[in-house]
Amino acid sequence: MLPLKDNNPRRSFPIVNFTIIAINIGVFLYELSLGRHVRQFFLSYGFIPFELTHFRTIYGTVPFYLKILTSMFVHGGWMHIIGNMLYLWIFGDNVEDVFGHASYMFFYLISGLFAVISQTLIHANSHIPNIGASGAISGVLGAYFVFFPKAKVLTLVPDLLFLGFFYRLMYIPAYIIIGIWFVLQLLSGLASLSVSGGIAFFAHVGGFLTGFIVAHIYILSKRNRWKRSTGL
Repeated sequence: MLPLKDNNPRRSFPIVNFTIIAINIGVFLYELSLGRHVRQFFLSYGFIPFELTHFRTIYGTVPFYLKILTSMFVHGGWMHIIGNMLYLWIFGDNVEDVFGHASYMFFYLISGLFAVISQTLIHANSHIPNIGASGAISGVLGAYFVFFPKAKVLTLVPDLLFLGFFYRLMYIPAYIIIGIWFVLQLLSGLASLSVSGGIAFFAHVGGFLTGFIVAHIYILSKRNRWKRSTGL
């Protein structure tokens, strides 16, 4: 299933979400200019779990703790960045609408941070660079799941009548789309426990749970402020 857009109007212009997308695209275009040197770029700016668990920088000159930030804006190929930016484009604007611009930026980075920590807990000694915005975007999905579970998402789905060879467009509730996505990430992560490379599935799981929890905390705090202001 491939989500294409949501039927969920926003109230404000998502300047932060658009800026994040623009920075990611800009960095990727720079990567394309590096040719065969792009691998060194990944090592220099991608997050290395071994560096964090041993508190020292091994690859490049960027301090290991700053790579938590820089890795969120590095992508490994066209499909990698297109997929990530599509999800961020669809779901990020409404989450920014709820949090507000500054809080959304903070939330996005915190989701990326806990995504990195989650992956590190699973593969603490890995020297393979973790790159991509998917951990932070997973946090966005977790928050969207809480804030807009019934929002309709236009989705390209395989037509079972034709054994998946043809596709159809359908509006599907967000909680189903995102719920299926999360279950797939969790199952894929469990299946990859014996493999140190590949997709950082536990970064997706950790990022999603971060967004899910933060969104609930936000709702509870807003509800408590309302009760105090009304005296109820």
